Amino acid sequence: MHEDTIAAVATPPGRGGVGIVRVSGPGVRAIIEALIGGLPPPREARFRRFRDARGEVIDEGLVLFFPAPRSFTGEDVLELHGHGGPVVMDMLLERVLELGARPARPGEFSERAFLNGRLDLAQAEAVADLIDSGSRAAARAALRSLEGEFSQAIEALSERLIELRMYVEAAIDFPEEEIDFLSDEAVEARIVELTAAFERLQAAARQGSLLREGLHLVIVGAPNAGKSSLLNRLAGREAAIVTDIPGTTRDLLREAIDLDGLPVHLVDTAGLRTTEDPVEREGVRRARAELERADCALLVIDDTDRDPGREQALRDSLPQELTVLRVYNKIDRTGREPGPVPGEPDALAVSALTGAGIEALRSRLRERVGYPGETEGIFLARRRHLDALRRARDHFDAGVAALRAHRAGELLAEELRLAHQALGEITGEFTSEDLLGRIFSSFCIGK
Repeated sequence: MHEDTIAAVATPPGRGGVGIVRVSGPGVRAIIEALIGGLPPPREARFRRFRDARGEVIDEGLVLFFPAPRSFTGEDVLELHGHGGPVVMDMLLERVLELGARPARPGEFSERAFLNGRLDLAQAEAVADLIDSGSRAAARAALRSLEGEFSQAIEALSERLIELRMYVEAAIDFPEEEIDFLSDEAVEARIVELTAAFERLQAAARQGSLLREGLHLVIVGAPNAGKSSLLNRLAGREAAIVTDIPGTTRDLLREAIDLDGLPVHLVDTAGLRTTEDPVEREGVRRARAELERADCALLVIDDTDRDPGREQALRDSLPQELTVLRVYNKIDRTGREPGPVPGEPDALAVSALTGAGIEALRSRLRERVGYPGETEGIFLARRRHLDALRRARDHFDAGVAALRAHRAGELLAEELRLAHQALGEITGEFTSEDLLGRIFSSFCIGK
């Protein structure tokens, strides 16, 4: 338990009907006594007046007291629910600090919950992810992580690794049994089961990471191909200026949309062409820089002005590893059938003006990034989780390869130990102070 007491305004800055000051630590009971004159019943809201050092009323509202260890942080926790004006909140927080608390760092309440064993690290991160959710599907996935589904899956995989490691090390301790061990079908069966478990968990984590991070989708193409019209159609509103004048879009235009639960960060860019206009040239430079960070690009082509050589040159100018969908726009003028283009698996025909083919485009986007639409059973995951899972899988695969190639049980045991340690980084079983500092510093103050 910590020796100091922390406090913060737990509601967003600005005016509101209700504002909350949260306090945690060993000084909570003394602070309650000074503020309201006595402890309220545990976990029951009571109406009280909050008083300053002279006994004058600062505000009035609800007080909630959560005794340790049955609280969010595992310490004594106090919540003061007052009127949500910034001046009132500042006065109330100032009084609490006057009574011995100190201002909480960003994420310090969640950090204490982790350090006191109330949450593991994956659950603590899910608190912030739930707050920052970009869609309902992401919020549901974050809640599943907060409730421990991700942690339970990690623990189940860790247990399987430990069981195999114990079996391997037992065989090493009895070398006369090693030949039987290495040819044991039970070992191979366990390896197959672990491989499948890794694949399931990695697939779910990739989906969870996509839900959390969102899809970074960039719209590119020649000037006047209809890029801004397509952005407006996908966004469902007039977010971009649309004219018949080529080069209208000079800077990046960003829009956040919800693609059936998948958060999409949509970016409209300047038309890709060689130009002497310094402003437009800067727009083209920014467009190319954005493409380097993109997950996927929509290459918009004017179906009324097809030039295969120019189209290929545009495609060749894009990053080679980037997923690209060609979108033939303005089919309302050419009469082409909307939807997938026969013989071109990465092409669709649409009309940004009428909306024809747009649903097929949305569906193809979901397919290309591997988003199933149905998120039941998916938990939110961060990039560090994917990295830890990848390293755990690499250690496991290296150990299995050493066993099969050289009958090296010792190498398998060591790689299983390293795999287990990599998995432990996700829940915080094995972690560094630097990592904890980076994780919790990204949280909002009061959480």
